[in-house]
Amino acid sequence: MQVAAELALARKGEIPTIEEPQYKRRYGSTMKALAWFGTTDVRLIDAAIPDITEPDDVIVKVTEILALQEGDILGHEFMGKVDRIGSNVKNLKVRIACGKCKYCQQKLSSFCDNTNSSSLMNYMYGMRDAGFSGYSHFTGGFPGGQAEYVRVPLGEVNLLPVPAELPDEKVLFLSDVLPTSYHAVVDTGVEEGDTVGIWGLGPIVPERLALAEKGGFEVIDFTKDKDVTKKIKELVPDGLDVAIDCGTFHEPKTLLHKGMKMLMLETDVPEIVNEMIVSVKKMGRCGLTAVYAGFTNGFNIGALMEKGVRLIGNGQAPVQKYWKEILEDYIQTGKFDPRFMITHRVPIDDIAKLYAAFDKRIAGVEKVFVETQFSDPPSEGTPQTTRVDEWK
Repeated sequence: MQVAAELALARKGEIPTIEEPQYKRRYGSTMKALAWFGTTDVRLIDAAIPDITEPDDVIVKVTEILALQEGDILGHEFMGKVDRIGSNVKNLKVRIACGKCKYCQQKLSSFCDNTNSSSLMNYMYGMRDAGFSGYSHFTGGFPGGQAEYVRVPLGEVNLLPVPAELPDEKVLFLSDVLPTSYHAVVDTGVEEGDTVGIWGLGPIVPERLALAEKGGFEVIDFTKDKDVTKKIKELVPDGLDVAIDCGTFHEPKTLLHKGMKMLMLETDVPEIVNEMIVSVKKMGRCGLTAVYAGFTNGFNIGALMEKGVRLIGNGQAPVQKYWKEILEDYIQTGKFDPRFMITHRVPIDDIAKLYAAFDKRIAGVEKVFVETQFSDPPSEGTPQTTRVDEWK
């Protein structure tokens, strides 16, 4: 699939945009960065530090990271301290968005028309999303933030200043996780009194299910309850008002779809979506915030039509629409503290080992705070720095 994508990109070329992903290098200086070299092959390399390339750029010293073409620098969820600014940057008002197109004017930054050069996405979808840092050449090929420095194009549009008194661990998730989950709820139209089913609770099933149970939620472990829709009907006989897919297309459940993915007869699987369509009431709503990429077989289109189900593609979350609201109304007021999600903290030197440990689910690893030389010490109540080799 990777080879096919690269051939398609090479044949079609790139679509001109207002921003180029390549950056000017700060000669004589290098930084640590995580780069992709192939499936299960990521390496910590010495890369050139980015310098101001366009007058709207901002260079950020990365202080926190959450953890493609060969050699690409990974990472789209990060925060840091401003290192250098371009001559056009006067005010940091706040994904890589232009700030001027019709979507950006509605704060739908992830749908920006002007920052993603991918002709492959344009061919497959009939349009292009915004450019994303460290998210493959399908989204523009911009170098990511799993490094000590990162170039942020159009910095006035794409950065959110945060109060210095807030610990880093409280605000890091504003770069993706919190706005994405918030958007899924808002965009799918969840209303007060609705019964909502969420598919997908993170990578470590037992721990995440136990956490959900502790929060007072009904949980279903599909490794035990094989017929998910039957179990839901036992819990909610009339069906769900809303279902939201926060799972993944990468891991098919059945032999049929495992076989089709192996033979490259489909890129994505419909199993979760089919379960949701069957589980909701007539005229129910289903939201897709999981990252689907291409095509699938065996989609239950009949149930979708006959039940009048509203199937809503939430899209890549327009982070900038929500991040200030979440910061001011939830985090600064103390209504919500996201630090419970962080299970480990490691130095950037261990980041390649971290990927392997995560694949093997070592030591209950879920969300990891990756620190750089610019990071502040851990805040009270959060994990202390450990080394991956120490985990058991």
